[in-house]
Amino acid sequence: MTKRLEWVQQELDGLKEAGLYNRIRTLESPQGAWLTVDGKRVLNFCSNNYLGLANHPVIIQAAKEALDQYGLGPGAVRSIAGTMALHLELEKRLAAFKGVEAAITFQSGFCANLATIPALVGKEDVIFSDELNHASIIDGSRLSGARIARYAHANPADLEKVIRENAGTYRRGLLVTDGVFSMDGDIAPLDQLYEISNRYDVMLMVDDAHGEGVIGRGGRGIVDHFGLHGKVDVEVGTLSKAFGGVGGVVAGNAQIIDWLRQRGRPFLFSSAATPPDVAACLAAIDLLEASTELVDTLWENARYFKAAMKEYGFDTGHSATPITPIMLGEAPLAQQFSRELFDEGVFAMALGFPTVQKGKARIRVMISAAHSLSDLDQGLTAFKKVGLKLGIIH
Repeated sequence: MTKRLEWVQQELDGLKEAGLYNRIRTLESPQGAWLTVDGKRVLNFCSNNYLGLANHPVIIQAAKEALDQYGLGPGAVRSIAGTMALHLELEKRLAAFKGVEAAITFQSGFCANLATIPALVGKEDVIFSDELNHASIIDGSRLSGARIARYAHANPADLEKVIRENAGTYRRGLLVTDGVFSMDGDIAPLDQLYEISNRYDVMLMVDDAHGEGVIGRGGRGIVDHFGLHGKVDVEVGTLSKAFGGVGGVVAGNAQIIDWLRQRGRPFLFSSAATPPDVAACLAAIDLLEASTELVDTLWENARYFKAAMKEYGFDTGHSATPITPIMLGEAPLAQQFSRELFDEGVFAMALGFPTVQKGKARIRVMISAAHSLSDLDQGLTAFKKVGLKLGIIH
């Protein structure tokens, strides 16, 4: 290694010494309740596959048919020669599903935030951002050049205080929050945030990546959950979690959606989503509109697992969704816990800094509708055994 790159190895060595180096495991099977990981069959408590759609036969068939009809690659960005009939159909269906005026899709949920925030605000503006917002919101905010004013997590009173402190210092204001916070599983008080944003004439944007397919009527998300249809300016989401595919979506005010078609940089400068991916997402909407069975099963599984973990004495934080954090504190302990679980046949990765704050490392269990009760019982047995061995519970 050349001298100018020695710092890279030093940084990597530092991560290893601190117990923060992420050793990424390899999957050798489709997503589901069970996976083959590094050659071992294990129970899957890691994936964002909330409804088990990533390997659903209806989804797979839709992707195959689109592949035969449209081919694989779009061959262009959406604004030149990459917009296919499927893209427009998906956007129309998503708008109807979410109960909004219009929708636009992107290559990922991350891209959706990178496209939207810089298109709405710039150097003369301010972003009011929850201190625990997702990295894609943080990066999109930085790219915009706007001043970032953080408020205490899910705290409407502190938000109002921060808005008042910045009064008269900006051209446009944008309030941005996650809907469901991915690390803790708690839900933003969007009804109260709306009242404040409306009172101070600030645009309101929510990233509902972990809410779509999970909360609201039949998985219609946080805006539906709070009955705020027509009141939230921008609703960002992903098609890569509960929908079982890949992609991002921005839904809401028709003028904003039209503006993003003109100024959303990932839309303008990165190739369109592939036809099989788009068709798979359309099939997911069909399934969600036809029945609430998968969403209902997801929540039944979550309640069952959480109740048992609390009974054992684990700290599951403040989650109000199927996301179940097992709070452990320090990253080395969380990594050890994860390795012990894997030895017991359970795949549940440790999350430490910078994914979560220092001292708040955890195992994050992602419950799915694909899990059977026997799967959950097997996982609970493993957690109890490892928790007792490491002295987490008694």
